[in-house]
Amino acid sequence: MSAALDNETGIDLSQYTADLGRAARAAAAELAHAQPQAKNGALLEIAAVLDQQRASILQANKKDLAAAGDNEVSAAMLERLELNPTRIDAMIEGLQQVAGLPDPVGEISDLRYRPSGIQVGKMRVPLGVIGIIYESRPNVTVDAAALCLKSGNASILRGGKEALHSNQAIYLSIQQGLQQAGLNEAAVQVVNTSDRAAVGHMLRMRDCIDVIIPRGGKTLIERIASESVIPVIKHLDGVCHVYIDDHADLHKAVAIAVNAKTRRYGVCNAMETLLVANAIAPRVMPEIIAGMSAKGVELRGCERSREFDAERISAASEDDWYTEYLAPVLSIRIVDDLNQAIEHINNYGSQHTDAIVSEDYSHTREFLRRVDSSSVMVNASTGFADGFEYGLGAEIGISTDKLHARGPVGLEGLTSQKYVVFGEGNIRA
Repeated sequence: MSAALDNETGIDLSQYTADLGRAARAAAAELAHAQPQAKNGALLEIAAVLDQQRASILQANKKDLAAAGDNEVSAAMLERLELNPTRIDAMIEGLQQVAGLPDPVGEISDLRYRPSGIQVGKMRVPLGVIGIIYESRPNVTVDAAALCLKSGNASILRGGKEALHSNQAIYLSIQQGLQQAGLNEAAVQVVNTSDRAAVGHMLRMRDCIDVIIPRGGKTLIERIASESVIPVIKHLDGVCHVYIDDHADLHKAVAIAVNAKTRRYGVCNAMETLLVANAIAPRVMPEIIAGMSAKGVELRGCERSREFDAERISAASEDDWYTEYLAPVLSIRIVDDLNQAIEHINNYGSQHTDAIVSEDYSHTREFLRRVDSSSVMVNASTGFADGFEYGLGAEIGISTDKLHARGPVGLEGLTSQKYVVFGEGNIRA
């Protein structure tokens, strides 16, 4: 059988990915026992190098943006792909925040005496080697490297073809930071090929990779979930809702709805469907329509919502309620009450992030209890569903799975637990 080659570079992909895996496995064994000060030092060194290499990183990003423009990629992907001084500042701040967080590795919890006299507890340990496959956003390279490093895991990062130059420029800074801190440079590796076949090889490397985390569009994540022989932490869609309750404060309702939709369109925590209680709709809908229209948002709604402005609200289809637009498009539905809002969310949502705007305590608690999503919010924009905002320093992704990790995945989500037992010569009868 002939070797699988990268058509552009001639690299033997099977050998190349196997080498990455072996190097990562060896680095993970070292990193699992690295002292917190060594890992924190590496994170701060990487932050310093990123600051020094701003110009080269932005120049590399310009190449990616130009190529993406030539290939007529979507506006949402361009927005995700672009780096600027503010986003580099955020990457640096994320590294510094992660360095300042408590180290979870080795933490012992739930230590209890048993009737036999032994003490039983749980210790946090790294997962091992984490493979991360992502699209568009170069900042993921830094976020993923930082969280894996701090949690004692080696990482193999495979970014999208559209961000190849940006990711490689960032990777050079990561390598330099690791080297200056005296840690194994193979603790973080970025796949240096855009050939999609490399992903297939990674998904079969269960002897070297312990978990796969995909970040990207639904097509990518579905492919990884179906092909991987390695456990996957994932979410498919971000069909997020804001429900304006009949007991909502109007000022809060309008501000939250507009922010949740228009802060950034191409992100998974952006609101895609607005639900409005029928009793409050006459007072809030005119302001919502004006606020969204002023931002250039296309509105699609149910029959009752169109009664407020049929010119600016087109008819929504059944498919619209399931759609993650990642664009300036919003679905609006007028619902009878809280129960109908919750039914809509649990039927059409993706279990990502959903919010209620209400001053009624019983309504907000009912919403929190019954909405089955990884993040449920009261009187706050869905835009806060983010590892940085949750105090995790950064996130490796947002999981809508229910096992192991759910919601923004930070340091604890990248560790497991093992039982530890302490005795004083105890023997079992």
